[in-house]
Amino acid sequence: MRGARLLHLTAILLAGALAGGCVGLGDPKPGAPAHHLEHGFRNSNPAYARASAWVRTRFFFARLWATTFHPRSADLPRVDNDGRALRENLSEATVTWVGHSTLLIQLDGVNLLTDPQWSRRASPVSFLGPQRVTPPGLRFEDLPPLHLVLISHDHYDHLDVATVMRLAETHRPLFLVPLGLKAWFAGLGITRVEELDWWESRVFNGLTLTSVPAQHFSGRAFWDRNRQLWSGWAVAGRAKRLYFAGDTGYYDGLKEIGRRLGPFDLAAIPIGAYVPPSIMTANHTDPEEALKALEDVRGRRLIGIHWGTFDLAEEPIEEPPKRVAAEARRLGLDPERIWVLRHGETRRW
Repeated sequence: MRGARLLHLTAILLAGALAGGCVGLGDPKPGAPAHHLEHGFRNSNPAYARASAWVRTRFFFARLWATTFHPRSADLPRVDNDGRALRENLSEATVTWVGHSTLLIQLDGVNLLTDPQWSRRASPVSFLGPQRVTPPGLRFEDLPPLHLVLISHDHYDHLDVATVMRLAETHRPLFLVPLGLKAWFAGLGITRVEELDWWESRVFNGLTLTSVPAQHFSGRAFWDRNRQLWSGWAVAGRAKRLYFAGDTGYYDGLKEIGRRLGPFDLAAIPIGAYVPPSIMTANHTDPEEALKALEDVRGRRLIGIHWGTFDLAEEPIEEPPKRVAAEARRLGLDPERIWVLRHGETRRW
């Protein structure tokens, strides 16, 4: 039965892939920033190039098959975190790695989440697709009161329907999202949402939140690619600043983030999902590139994200921290600048 369902869904996805190839985003939008097109968005790097449709489709279905029928496992260290200290904290700046790109940030009395994902799979369906190799480091029920949620883009490992609906029902936070996603949230009945373009800012309870460029793409199906914007986020408090990259490939434009908004006390940058390079390099930073990005954005400390949680690519699940540490040693960086947290771990910053 499961194989039949997979074949049925595969036919639907393949039809969508073929249809998606015929739908364009139009020309540059007159009077708008350069990354705006008539029907969507594009990356600002003129050298950006994605793999061919055949290479992408072959990779997608190979990963779909592998993660559904031959899932890998991992034995990564965890920290028991019941959330009590987080719920009692009213002033300390802390960061807790829930897993993947989900961070709980506490800064100046504001509790915020980045790209919240508590579901078992990063997938539009419950029975196939990438599943967790490590459970969330903090139970949803143990969260402190949530005031704010930052969304970087609409991929399933970063924007999960069940999680955002539960957040809206139990915490009623303000969601800050890239352009085009407000309507998606409205379709779920979530209306406390503001959408921002790159370099636009909002002030919330003393924090300044700025949407910043990233080199990536968007789409929750083959036929809606790049209809919504993707972004990173800068968070500026009274005395501390955080950069959250979301998903990004390494490119020269990261330096502009550092020039405009840095330095950052903490920079959350992806270190996983980099094999095969033909698919991943344009859209994800590998461990060595993450350290280059740290310098470009003028970050004092790296916190490695986007690894060890969902099986999204072909590198060994436990490899990214080892490569980060090796590159940091090669560069002569102070190891105190490189934070690779355990799931559930909280640190003051």
